[in-house]
Amino acid sequence: MAPTAAQNDAGLKGGLVLKHRTWVLFSAVLLASSALGANSSRSSSSSGRKVYEWVDAQGITQYGDRIPPEYASQEHRVISGQGIELERTEAQKSPEQLAEEEQKRVDAARRADRDRNLLNTYVSVQEIERLRDQRLTLLSDQIKVTGQFLEILNGKMSKLKVSSARFRPYSTDPNAPPMSDQVAEDLVRVGSDIHTQEENLREKRSEEAIMSKQFESDIARFRELKGIH
Repeated sequence: MAPTAAQNDAGLKGGLVLKHRTWVLFSAVLLASSALGANSSRSSSSSGRKVYEWVDAQGITQYGDRIPPEYASQEHRVISGQGIELERTEAQKSPEQLAEEEQKRVDAARRADRDRNLLNTYVSVQEIERLRDQRLTLLSDQIKVTGQFLEILNGKMSKLKVSSARFRPYSTDPNAPPMSDQVAEDLVRVGSDIHTQEENLREKRSEEAIMSKQFESDIARFRELKGIH
């Protein structure tokens, strides 16, 4: 049975309505997709942004896209848009600070070397004390010999002064003879020897004091490393 004109009109209208609804749904999907893409783009841009953080002269933390030149040498850091630290730059150190740090490093290395030497060289406190006594005894003997030699030189100088008192320019006698070259040379030579031995004596005594103190320090450190009380 062939459809009537009314049925044909109803079918046509139904098709148009379906096409309209399909177009509306498709447009909504496109709009949603566009909005999602825009949000994603903004999020990506935000996450890729770098922000610099520094402290100004008043002690206030500041943020910006770049660091002012006057704060570039100070400590600062770079953070992401989400506040995550990406990079930290320490403040530039002065020559004095660098020298101090280097000295601390050298001192620490020396202390470590000393500890290794103590542990590798000695097995007991008594061994350190024996070596201390041997070296101090040797120095004491050298000091004694130097002191005795110095006494001899001072005795010679006393005799030379008595002898030289008979000659000009030491004698008050206008008729006193001039000092001989030999006596003058002896005075100079003995005086120089006395000066040399006095210096040697001071050095030996200083060495003795330093050595004694060093051994005391070594014994204390060895006890500490070994846990000896």
